[in-house]
Amino acid sequence: MALWNPWHGCTKISPGCVNCYMYARDAEFGKDSSVVTKTTSFNLPVKRTRQGAYKLQPDGDYVYTCMTSDFFHPDADPWRAEAWAMMRARTDLSFFIITKRPERFYEQLPDDWGPGYENVTICCTCDNQDMANQRLPWFLSLPIRHKAIICEPLLGPIDLTPYLAPCIEQVIAGGESGPNGRICRYEWVVSLLHQCVGRAIPFRFKQTGTRFRYPAGLFYCENHGNQIRAADVLNLNYTPEKGASP
Repeated sequence: MALWNPWHGCTKISPGCVNCYMYARDAEFGKDSSVVTKTTSFNLPVKRTRQGAYKLQPDGDYVYTCMTSDFFHPDADPWRAEAWAMMRARTDLSFFIITKRPERFYEQLPDDWGPGYENVTICCTCDNQDMANQRLPWFLSLPIRHKAIICEPLLGPIDLTPYLAPCIEQVIAGGESGPNGRICRYEWVVSLLHQCVGRAIPFRFKQTGTRFRYPAGLFYCENHGNQIRAADVLNLNYTPEKGASP
């Protein structure tokens, strides 16, 4: 798994941002996470070795992009065009972008974007029903080849059925990590799973979060790796059979 953080820092705009892991981590070093800055790894996709090969090589997984910011944050407008250009140059890599700001998608969009770059997947995050209703109509209208929805941290029940259009390639859900992680409930996850099954859209339950309420009681775990393993044990995932349709 490769990470590319061309800029760092963000501003909180959603209930899911309250316990942002980046803010907690930066606070340990006295860093202001609300200041968006260009990073030293800005040009990582086009960096080369002394032998002329790209340092970042395909590994069969995505290049997870802008994980410590929002790719469409307004303070990153001056750098976004160059970031798009690097993605366009590296068609051998697949870039995975998560955003809470789909309404800013057109800011600094490349002239040759068309229906979207084949090697770019863009995911819209919604942590509760209000955020889904606010963001997903915007998101569905955008010209993006590969779209996904992420419900993480999942803070309440969400009805995604109005937004599970054929263009949505997957839905990912997860609880909130960190010592102050809020409760995620089993029935919320199962509801999303059933909604996706009904539309033949892949679903993945990524992690329980720190506090996960399931029928047998409350699962409490601060170790992130164990949260992922616990979600795997529950196996609340769905992959449609080839050719399946709703």
